[in-house]
Formats: sequence, structure tokens, C-alpha cells
Amino acid sequence: MENLPNYINIVFILTTLLTMLLLFKAGNYSKPLIIITTLWLAVQAIIGLSGFYTISSGVPPRFMLLLAPPVILITVIFFTKKGKELINNFSLKTLTLLHIVRIPVELVLYWLYLHKAVPQVMTFEGHNFDILCGLSAPFIYYFGFIKKVLSKRVLMAWNIICMLLLANIVITAVLSAPFRFQQFGFEQPNIALFYFPFVWLPAFVVPAVLFAHLVAVRRLAR
Repeated sequence: MENLPNYINIVFILTTLLTMLLLFKAGNYSKPLIIITTLWLAVQAIIGLSGFYTISSGVPPRFMLLLAPPVILITVIFFTKKGKELINNFSLKTLTLLHIVRIPVELVLYWLYLHKAVPQVMTFEGHNFDILCGLSAPFIYYFGFIKKVLSKRVLMAWNIICMLLLANIVITAVLSAPFRFQQFGFEQPNIALFYFPFVWLPAFVVPAVLFAHLVAVRRLAR
């Protein structure tokens, strides 16, 4: 990954920082949220720089250590009393705006494809339509929470559709990596997410986006 232009790394790092800021703002700058998130990103940066995730031959893949802890944490938050109290303090308006980060993420994935670090199937030229969620987020934010002309059903439908699109690219990314169960991208596999700073995508950005949708669906359903 040393041959990548610096702008790709810079854009992705800035995107991760923007995701952090919007998540912190949505959570009313909760100290536990800030501490846990900052420590997690720091730990994953160190591990990513060490080359730990570049070894893909193990079972289960080391890559799962990027995804599993955030998923477990989200599950704990949604099924504990303190976690539910935390969820209720999040701003749906800001969580909706958070999805704009999906635009630069998709641009980064496209640039990585051009530099043979991910397969085309993971980009908007392939089977990844997640950029539509990022492009529509400002409109959902404005008409749903500023003008307040969108119904709860519309907001719910948008969140569910975007979650499905998120699931699509996550599954595609995992099945495009050089694991024993690889299904896509054999000529140009997904290797970028094994390296820093792109380890932050599965470790933080994707879980943050998923969390934003889950909080919105839970709150809208109530």
C-alpha cells in the first residue's frame, strides 16, 4: 500500500474524523463515547500499522477482529438499561446528517480500485450503491428534520433501505478479501482494508453508520 497517492489516505483520515465529530455531536459529546471511540481508533491504528491484519490465512480471519468488537458493543448498548438511556440521548437529526460520510468513503473505494487495492465490485461501478445513501442524506436531513415535511414512514423506509445497501457492501467486501471463502475479486482482491488507515472503515466508520441507522429505526418505531 506504499504506492498509494497521499491524497487517498488524507481524504479517508479526514472522513473518519468527520464521522467521529458527527457521532460525538449526535451523542451530546458523551465522555464514555469519546473515550471508547478514541481509544479504539488508536488501538486499531497501531495494530493496522503493525501488519497484523495482512495475514489472511487463519480461521477465523484476523479481519474479523475489526468487525466483531463494534458489533458486540452495539448489541450490548441496545440490550442494556444504560445503553438504552444512551440511545435516547442521541440526536436523530445529526445521526441522519452523519451519513454524508458515505460519499467520500465511496470515492476512496473507487480510488483504491483504480490503484488495484480493491475490486471493481466494491465500487459504485460494480455492485455498491451505498453512495446513494450519502447523496440523499442531506435531503432527508433538510426535509425530514428542518422543514419536517417527511413522515416517520418515509424516514423509516429510508433508514431500512440504506441499511440493506450497507449490508450489501459489507458482505461484498468480506467475500472479496483473500480468504478461503472468497467469492469476488479474484484478479484484484480486497486488500486495502488490511492496512492503516483503511482498517478504520470496518472498525469504526461502518459500525458508526450502522449504529446511526439502528438508533433511528428504534426511535422512529416508538
